[in-house]
Amino acid sequence: MSSAQIEIQLIASLVAIACAIPGTFLVLRKMALITDAISHSILPGIVVGFFITQDLSSPLLILFAALTGVLTVVLVEFIQKTGLVKEDTAIGLVFPVLFSIGVILIAQNANDIHLDIDAVLLGELAFAPFDRLYVNEVDMGPKSLWIIGVILSSTIGLLIAFFKELKVSTFDAGLAAALGLSPVIMHYGLMTVASITTVGAFDAVGAILVIAFMIAPAATAYLLTNNLKKMLVLASTFGICAALIGYWLARGLDASISGSMTSVLGLQFLIVYLFAPNQGYFSVLYRQRQQRIEVSLLTFLLHLDNHADDEVERHVHHLNEHINWQKVRAKSVLDLAIKNNMISIDNDIVSLTKKGQHFTTEAIDYIVNNKNSEIEKMKDRFFLFRG
Repeated sequence: MSSAQIEIQLIASLVAIACAIPGTFLVLRKMALITDAISHSILPGIVVGFFITQDLSSPLLILFAALTGVLTVVLVEFIQKTGLVKEDTAIGLVFPVLFSIGVILIAQNANDIHLDIDAVLLGELAFAPFDRLYVNEVDMGPKSLWIIGVILSSTIGLLIAFFKELKVSTFDAGLAAALGLSPVIMHYGLMTVASITTVGAFDAVGAILVIAFMIAPAATAYLLTNNLKKMLVLASTFGICAALIGYWLARGLDASISGSMTSVLGLQFLIVYLFAPNQGYFSVLYRQRQQRIEVSLLTFLLHLDNHADDEVERHVHHLNEHINWQKVRAKSVLDLAIKNNMISIDNDIVSLTKKGQHFTTEAIDYIVNNKNSEIEKMKDRFFLFRG
């Protein structure tokens, strides 16, 4: 493996971690779309910074672009607070305007300057190793690596210093204000970090991959855990895996590196979305099926208790003839009741066992006293087998 290959993978991995940290908080704050707005609206900041410095590699470009990103957030919130439009509409209004201003500035004043639109929008990591940083004629490695490294180190430092404040202001801004913290400062501090990260990764990987690294790993991790620290670690891990797998996939297919990494991020999310233990699609379907059967079981047990002296009402075939359940559903309910020793069957006549009577009595008590939420806890005590 050549040094260029190692550098590309290292840059992509650092970008993934740097984006995952602010991205996690953006996902939790339901502000994922703001990343897309920032990634496009920073263009006028880059252009203005270039007009002032006349140097595309000047660090001032990052500063001006970051300020434009913060300006985007301010304008979005100003429009949103009018109450006339929602946040997604405000974002859709602000970033096209700012992006268009940047395009107009380029068209009017920088036609002779090479600004590769494909690289800006799509990114090309393959070129990152060619833009080197030299100090006293000593090759220090790719500039992108140093830029992302500095941004990542700063982001981690700020995360450690303000973790509690960020956590409280993210989940309960009212509590944060009551504790003497400033949700506004935390909010704009987070937006500033997101803007600087976006700008720092802009030149190396492009806007689309920045958005993908900022949102997809955090959204994937959110399906697996509600613990903030674990979510940050998982988001960073998903990002690094997508960066490495995406690179080798692109190499094998002779395809776009950024496109391959983004595709891997999408595939990761799809797999977790389908198979996550608690919030995955199939897990939710299973729980819904389980709950339907358990509700049917509870209904059946209440029916048996209500007709304890009527053998006709307690006949096995009553499930089909009178309650109007299909045979498959009726069999599922009976099997679950038998497995949990709730009922006994004698000559096709169903009777409640002592355990079934105890369960039914408690269930009625919970329902009468409007404690339906407690029924789930009660099921955990009585049910050895779930539907």
